[in-house]
Amino acid sequence: MDGTLDHVMVRVSDLAASVDWYQTHLDYEEKGRHEGDGFTIVYLGPADMHQEGAMLELTHNEGETPTVGDAWGHVAVRVPEGELESAYEQLLDGGVSDYRDPESCGGKYAFVKDPDGHEIELVERDHGRLWSLDHTMLRVEDADRAIGFWGRKFEYELAGRWEASTFANYFLEPAGAAPEAMSVELTYNYDGRTYEHGDAWGHLAVRAHDLQEDWAQLLTREAPAYRPPSENENRYGFTKTPSGHEIELLERDPDADSLFPF
Repeated sequence: MDGTLDHVMVRVSDLAASVDWYQTHLDYEEKGRHEGDGFTIVYLGPADMHQEGAMLELTHNEGETPTVGDAWGHVAVRVPEGELESAYEQLLDGGVSDYRDPESCGGKYAFVKDPDGHEIELVERDHGRLWSLDHTMLRVEDADRAIGFWGRKFEYELAGRWEASTFANYFLEPAGAAPEAMSVELTYNYDGRTYEHGDAWGHLAVRAHDLQEDWAQLLTREAPAYRPPSENENRYGFTKTPSGHEIELLERDPDADSLFPF
């Protein structure tokens, strides 16, 4: 299994407005688009993305307004070291609403929101393209079980942790992942709270070397067969984490004419 995180999917209520927001404020370009029966999918990302970089997938279902839950936290985008304040001010000057400025976050990070209320964290990094995806944060109710899931099913390793008096953050990624690759952040709150998923956050996608072989391996490792490849014309499959986050498994051919396996 490759294990590289390929994209993170979020649902949006106004596709044109969301595409414009990411193109205007994060300088994303459209990587691909698929028009389906009652829905549209658009892949976005910075120009000249690293081969292990992750894309943002926007999905719009006609006539639906997604509901944001709290089981998904945010996506984080990179800014150069020492430029957090100026990057945040650039977004505000461009018309993005003030949400959580660097000062309120101890000068270590900041947050804005996109038109549907998806939270976007700004983090300083000495690698990766400006605004490229750094990590996706998921909230979990059992940290040990969640870390074990990613380790046993996908062979992810614990790359970092940060523990406070009331919560802990755990960062996981495939062994040997490039610094430019996106990682998973698991957030565990010690107070035993539970979370609502809503439908505004969709899934994370993991790249497979061979879809059928890697799917069979997931089942051997007792991953839930949520939406098997056989139910999706053998183009992709979905499993779920113990907390109910959907994980897509798909092959990615860099020489293909289209990003979509349809």
